[in-house]
Amino acid sequence: MAVGSGFGTTGFIVTNNGTGHSAPGLRVGLTSAINLIFSMVRYKEYQLQDYHSWFLKHLNNTHNWEHLKNCLVKSEDCNDLSKRYKTLKQYKLAKLSPIEAGCCRPPSECGYPPVNASYYDLSFHPISSNKDCKLYKNSRAIKCYNCDSCKAGVAQYMKIEWRVVAIFNVILFLLLAMIYFVGCCARRNAARGHPKV
Repeated sequence: MAVGSGFGTTGFIVTNNGTGHSAPGLRVGLTSAINLIFSMVRYKEYQLQDYHSWFLKHLNNTHNWEHLKNCLVKSEDCNDLSKRYKTLKQYKLAKLSPIEAGCCRPPSECGYPPVNASYYDLSFHPISSNKDCKLYKNSRAIKCYNCDSCKAGVAQYMKIEWRVVAIFNVILFLLLAMIYFVGCCARRNAARGHPKV
């Protein structure tokens, strides 16, 4: 029981930091129709520095990240976006997962206009100094997999999953503690009812 409660406590501590920021949309040099589409953005973007140092240590480890990046590329999540969202409007109204928002597209602050759900017009000069803007490529194997925004998306995904496991462990710990408590009380009452001869 101590292991379960320890894991639950650690899970809550590690997953306590980090939250998404609503994507601000693009307003520089775009037509009013595109501005309207961007103003309706329904997903959040994530910043790596918002997360617990445990996440930073493990996600910034080159060996760990290469392994995770290979899994992300093989998962085809980014390439499936254009199959799920046939039009640009559908894509902009979609509620993207943290990994889709962080790894499959450049941060919105870069200002690259999307052509479709998996391709951005990179001929525009980025309007932000964020290094992720220069790391993003339309290539299926590159996308934004080398970006801090992708690492932050993975951290958010892990945070959500671990929080669920931590809550389950706490509930399980409380349930087992109640059963143990009831068992101890029943044993004590049984011992009182049958005095020793």
